[in-house]
Amino acid sequence: MNDLFALHYWGSPGFRPHQFITHLFMHSTNDPWHLLMNMFTLWMFGSTLENRWGSKRFLIFYIICGIGASLCYMGVLTYENMTLAKYANAFLDNPTFNNFVALDRKFHLDNANVSMQDMKEAIAQGNQFAIDLAKIYVKQYMLAYSNSIVVGASGAVYGILFAFGYLFPNATIFLYFFPVRAKYFVAFMILTEVWAGIQNAPDDNVAHFAHLGGALFAYLLLRGWNKRHRSDFY
Repeated sequence: MNDLFALHYWGSPGFRPHQFITHLFMHSTNDPWHLLMNMFTLWMFGSTLENRWGSKRFLIFYIICGIGASLCYMGVLTYENMTLAKYANAFLDNPTFNNFVALDRKFHLDNANVSMQDMKEAIAQGNQFAIDLAKIYVKQYMLAYSNSIVVGASGAVYGILFAFGYLFPNATIFLYFFPVRAKYFVAFMILTEVWAGIQNAPDDNVAHFAHLGGALFAYLLLRGWNKRHRSDFY
């Protein structure tokens, strides 16, 4: 299923154009809580939008936000792959301790079979076996990075969340019985995603820039509709 329908990086041999759509209807089985929250958010905020717009317009909005989120994610992933190639090639061309440390610091290299600290020390000592092993690992890491996949509807769901805050800014949302206006809640969620995306924690497997892309395309689409003063969009 992942090979066929998950969204692959467009530099990967597994990439197919239809994946921009199909990955929106998939989700990782490793985090059922994330899936539950996505579906709850879609129901909680999406039902209000669908009642206002109608099912057809809502579906068009949802799909466009999902595709927009994917495009933004692809742009970030392209930049990351280009940066990885720059640091990796610097080490492959000149396998010094400093170049390896720079690569590890930027991309948080991890090898379950070899201690990274031991590998760094061996490279610093000029151990040719360790250098050759590091080269193999770096090449494998580049290949795995370029073959990364993404699944899930989070980007489209963030578009729905943004649209609710945009159209109903003063609506009250109860968070653990505390009332919060929708515009403040949405702003907080978006700022949280910006912070998490910039931090780029090594153990974080959430596509934060896809979330932001969904919100961005939601804003652009809503602005376009408002300028045309159209009550429907077909």
